[in-house]
Amino acid sequence: MLIGLDIGSTSVKAALFAMDGSVIDHRSHSYPTSRPGPGMVEQDPQHWLDGIHDAIANLLSGRDPADIRAVGICSQVNTDVFVDNSGKPLMPAITWQDIRAGTEAAKLDATITPAEKREWWGAELPIGASHVLAKMMWLAKHRPDLWARTRQVLSARDFCLLQFTGQAASDPISAFGQVGLDHQYIDALVDRVPGAKAKLPPLKHFTDIAGDMTLGSSGRRVPVITGTMDAWGNLFGCGVFRPGQGMYVSGTSEILALAGSERIGAPGIVTFATIEGLVVNAGPTQSGADSLRWWAATAGVEPGDIPALAEKASRADRPILFLPHLEGERAPLWDSEIRGAFIGLDSRTSAPQFALAVLEGVALAARHSMGSLVEAAGFRPDYMLYGGGGARSDLWSQIRADCLGIPLHRFSFTDVGCLGAAILAAVGIGAFQSIAEAVPAMTRVERVFEPDPRQKARYEAMFQAYLRAIDALRPIGIIHTDVQS
Repeated sequence: MLIGLDIGSTSVKAALFAMDGSVIDHRSHSYPTSRPGPGMVEQDPQHWLDGIHDAIANLLSGRDPADIRAVGICSQVNTDVFVDNSGKPLMPAITWQDIRAGTEAAKLDATITPAEKREWWGAELPIGASHVLAKMMWLAKHRPDLWARTRQVLSARDFCLLQFTGQAASDPISAFGQVGLDHQYIDALVDRVPGAKAKLPPLKHFTDIAGDMTLGSSGRRVPVITGTMDAWGNLFGCGVFRPGQGMYVSGTSEILALAGSERIGAPGIVTFATIEGLVVNAGPTQSGADSLRWWAATAGVEPGDIPALAEKASRADRPILFLPHLEGERAPLWDSEIRGAFIGLDSRTSAPQFALAVLEGVALAARHSMGSLVEAAGFRPDYMLYGGGGARSDLWSQIRADCLGIPLHRFSFTDVGCLGAAILAAVGIGAFQSIAEAVPAMTRVERVFEPDPRQKARYEAMFQAYLRAIDALRPIGIIHTDVQS
């Protein structure tokens, strides 16, 4: 058996798999995210470790640890931990949603020419507030005492590998904004932040064995595969293994990706270095299920209740437009200043209409990203392979298919990051010779959501309104009021 771990934005998800990808058991351990100030979004790295230890203990309960052959791991990316010489965090982890380093990101981005970006990445990849170098610049400026004590700056996955195996490691995909097409750190970029190069972890391939770890109190030690970022764990767990395929994963954010064979690129889209014969173009939005979390808290209900509430509204009625830019937007805008909105309210608007608007607004953000993705990849897929926690809702799945105008093939096990991590582990220990062999052997589609042609006009009109609203409301995001004490 294999254990697949996914250190997500809201929880650690863990699953036990047979070698054919069948799910034997799975667990989830939630943890809080703090927002101590405007634009600041943090997590306690100890919560990741506690969640992993609890999940593994539960997965092993009543089972023989000797049956576990390896552990695979993927995690949220652009969530960074500053650790000292002993590997202890110096402060809470700065998550990918955090935009405190927006000014530093803009300054760094301004030093890079379009020609340099094309040389390094084959595309004009933006430097956003979540970039690790921008965060380093922020800490060096605002907390020089902590920067002086920083030994390494690690992603969530890197940090957990350090705690499990004694050695931190990253991979060229997780470090996509820091490495070039040759899968190595870009010295000309990293050197623009004094002291940064020495604080970045070494790079390994994502199927390399990083070390070994002890499984709970059993004393059993097993190999831990280096693994990768959640988007690529999701990619493999969703069944992508060849050019021409597309992925849609609904988590805290929406992650859409198209795997091609040509490097074309487009503004606002992350085009990764070619690996495993794939040129992967990704368009991560800022707020997917996180919009549900926010609206559920605002409305005083549970996030899982929002789709059921939305079922009470009619998609034949005049829509309410929701812009899900609660912490700015990533792909394709990469704008940390814009903000969300509800538009088109009247005195009859009630909880079901708000709930439906949130579901539709997230789908519109995905459609916005999808347009740029098609340009970057050079093709529009016949269907998207689909998973993630947000995929559990049939209504939301249908809304997404209708809004995109593309069929969605939902996987039988929606925590596809765990499965992707297990796939990497299976290849890492030699159970399969390659990703291309392992993925189709370990993944299965459960249901297909076909676009409803009756909804085409609704979402075409809503999308055009969505684009106009972004431009009209953008000035609001840059209004800052200084409060005098």
